[in-house]
Amino acid sequence: MSGASPSSSRRQRRALYNAHTAKRRRLMSVPLSKDLRARFHRRALPLRKGDTVRILEGSYEGREERVAKVDRRALAVTLDNVTSKTGESKQTPLPVRTGSLVLVHLNLADPWRRRRLNVTEAELTPEELGIPPSEPEGTEAMAPTAPTPSETPTTEKENAPTPDDEPTLEDLLDDEDEDDDENEDDEEEDPPMPPKGSVPTRRRAKPKASSSPSSGGGA
Repeated sequence: MSGASPSSSRRQRRALYNAHTAKRRRLMSVPLSKDLRARFHRRALPLRKGDTVRILEGSYEGREERVAKVDRRALAVTLDNVTSKTGESKQTPLPVRTGSLVLVHLNLADPWRRRRLNVTEAELTPEELGIPPSEPEGTEAMAPTAPTPSETPTTEKENAPTPDDEPTLEDLLDDEDEDDDENEDDEEEDPPMPPKGSVPTRRRAKPKASSSPSSGGGA
């Protein structure tokens, strides 16, 4: 009977391709560091988003980065600040196989994972619980504060217009009357000029009365 043996590469690839997600989760288990192994009494754990791993080989060897995404279909993970340059000079995430990683910090924000490791929330640090670090004391005092109304400069108060300085309706009407009077004076002083090309008319002189005696007078 012909057929491939159970250990053949073809059957292994087929079994890996058709593997259930629960089996893929176990296949993505990563060994723990010596400190975590002594603390949790485990040799390996499946990777999760938020865990911190150390890269053991490749161009990023020795670096510790946070897990950004877990791809069970490709059996690889993407890490923060681990990228490759494309032909268009763009940075894309570089998938990393789990065989070249070691867990150095765990993300224990999930209660189910804490129960599996037999640890309580009181035994964990804020970093392991996924809580962002709080700001150090004294930063609030160093932050600039907005000036209060009492601290405003005196020059601004002096230069600010007061209600007395604003013109009233009577003042505006008086100014308009003065402007009209000035315009009338200008019109009286400057008579209108004759239109260009017209002949100025002369005023006809009045006849003078004759001082000679009339012809009908007696001698």
